[in-house]
Amino acid sequence: MRILHDRDLSAPPLPGPCLGEVRDTVAESVQRAADRSWSLADLDWRRLRPEVLTDTDRSAVRFISFIEDHIPGYLSWLMEMFPVVGEEIPVEEFCLRREYFRFFVTWAADEERHASVLTRYQTLAGMAEPDALARELAEECRKRWTLPYREPLQAFTYTLIQEKATQLFYQQFRRVVHEPVLRDLLNRLARDEARHFALYSHLVGIYVRDHRGRALAPMKEVLDTFRMPLADTLGGYWRWSLRIADAVGYDYTQAYEALARLVSDYADAPAGEDADTLLAFVDSVRKLA
Repeated sequence: MRILHDRDLSAPPLPGPCLGEVRDTVAESVQRAADRSWSLADLDWRRLRPEVLTDTDRSAVRFISFIEDHIPGYLSWLMEMFPVVGEEIPVEEFCLRREYFRFFVTWAADEERHASVLTRYQTLAGMAEPDALARELAEECRKRWTLPYREPLQAFTYTLIQEKATQLFYQQFRRVVHEPVLRDLLNRLARDEARHFALYSHLVGIYVRDHRGRALAPMKEVLDTFRMPLADTLGGYWRWSLRIADAVGYDYTQAYEALARLVSDYADAPAGEDADTLLAFVDSVRKLA
């Protein structure tokens, strides 16, 4: 999927957004998370009917359990990307990172809940024994996870696509599932991922609005190297993911359209000499899907 033009990797990262705008964006997202929070006890586990699960259902639940359970790795990478400890950090940069941190810990709590609910589902559905499942997940969770990006816009672009792709998968998986508790669970997961996507979409939108054509090279680099989480570490990932995607009728590149629409919104606005560049980027993204 190469659409990356040559880029000066020695160039400094783009200046960050306005602190006040980030503060308001994060506050809204964190409040929405509080307003729409749920717990494992909110699912009616008495309705669980594991006998109606298909082999594909069981395989997909196991697969997404590995993905969601890797939250320690994802959060560790974010803390390396946006460190908040060290007097050498410029105050203005620290203030931005401090706001991001408020969202990251809320996001991490959501993802940890996802991991916990999928673990409970597997054990209550008779798919796995608790200690054996913990060890199986640990084999993958302890592996280091990282991304080849160096600036905030790239981290936000990657996560925008990943969150939208995950949301779309949960929605599509729910359409083919008949087990009632799993349907409820997938609906909750999809709503959380949509909320996460909204925050990252807003942050990427700020960069595109403020920097227009200059924002494209870092974003193109993400598209050129994009892989879903654990694609390079989970054993048998590609064969497993393709088998599940085919069974539920899902293609993660559908998420690229969300990025194309976001940039298109700014390309259509009264702009200037780089409007054509933005529109060309939109067209190249849509051709990837």
